[in-house]
Amino acid sequence: MKTLLTNGRVILPTGQEATDILIEDGRIKAIGSGLDQELTTTDQIIDVAGNIVAPGLIDVHVHFRQPGFTAKETVKTGSLAAAHGGFTTVAAMPNLIPVPDNANQFQKMLTLNREDGVVHIKQYATITVNREDGPLVDFQALKEAGAFGFSNDGSGIQTATEMVAAMQAAHEVDLPICAHVEDAGLKGDGVMNAGATADKLGLPGIPEISETAQLARDLVLAGATGVHYHVCHVSTATSVDLIRQAKAAGVHVTAEASPHHLFLDETMITTDNPMLKMNPPLRRPEDRQALLAGLLDGTIDMIATDHAPHTVAEKTGSMLTAAFGITGLETAFAECYTHLVKPGICTLNQLINWLSVKPAEVFNLQNAGRIAVGLPADLVVLNVTQPYEIKAAEMQSKGQNSPFIGDQVLGRTIKTFVDGKIVYEQEQRA
Repeated sequence: MKTLLTNGRVILPTGQEATDILIEDGRIKAIGSGLDQELTTTDQIIDVAGNIVAPGLIDVHVHFRQPGFTAKETVKTGSLAAAHGGFTTVAAMPNLIPVPDNANQFQKMLTLNREDGVVHIKQYATITVNREDGPLVDFQALKEAGAFGFSNDGSGIQTATEMVAAMQAAHEVDLPICAHVEDAGLKGDGVMNAGATADKLGLPGIPEISETAQLARDLVLAGATGVHYHVCHVSTATSVDLIRQAKAAGVHVTAEASPHHLFLDETMITTDNPMLKMNPPLRRPEDRQALLAGLLDGTIDMIATDHAPHTVAEKTGSMLTAAFGITGLETAFAECYTHLVKPGICTLNQLINWLSVKPAEVFNLQNAGRIAVGLPADLVVLNVTQPYEIKAAEMQSKGQNSPFIGDQVLGRTIKTFVDGKIVYEQEQRA
């Protein structure tokens, strides 16, 4: 079966080009003009009507909640949300019940991801047994089982002794440590960024040093061990500076920023609003600007959503009792395009670099992140000219806990292809 995508503005490694893409047996067969001459009467021609055709987006930080928390999300609904957002490859965090902390349980997780997922799902293993302080996992066995990397996301590794041992073990198997940097003692019972806004609302704050103190420790340890150390959801200006200095010193460190930390800050929390409770919390406007500067100068390598679905009950009431986190897979590209590309802060190619090219390069995904002949046809078609409203009713995720619902944006996903198969298609309305 051959499928021809015609009249697209294709994002290629060499730049944007008005051209066609021929797909055969799930892979890109050819790129160029006049490809319709290679088709037979039984083949499929899809006119993408001048829309953007980009490499499928890659998110290295998602939570699909299954097993253990299926009221929030499942592998099926999470992967459908990914496809709706234009993501064709995601990496799922291991804070599940049971956790994938041994080869047997990890293999079960891979089987579930493969059978229920509609996109490519990479899987993290935990750093420690049961994601708790204590013994490390068997890094070699989990690599052989197919681990994408190691993370205790949701919790920081609290002792330097434990972290350096984990880094040494990860370095030996040549896989990354993906760190949620958070000193639990410094965080305390905080629910939002510590400062004047928290004081005004009478809510306990999370100081920035709960992130930066542990990050500084880890960067020193990463330099000593040589591990690939990836920093999840960076949120402070000081963190950006620390990462910038570590990169200059030759530490193998990479980092991600989330759309919510790029576009929201604590000044937007005017009431006790659980929809704006996330971990790390929304910081100051100057932190938000530092994250953007870090993206633009390469200190921060990529954008990742930290897609964190919850039930309505868990995100209702007060920030004191609500769960941390928001969804992000279905809003990420549109929010980024609207707030970064449209006003001229970055180009579309830069955005695709942060959302696709760079994640593939950093995490050594050989068959993703580019449109090229011979690669799998993991593609997304995007309409960046027609505004639309983000609506909860159109979301594929079980979780609709997003402060971006109601926003008028550009960058709607029209079609998503995984291995040449359409896994999401915008519903056509009369």
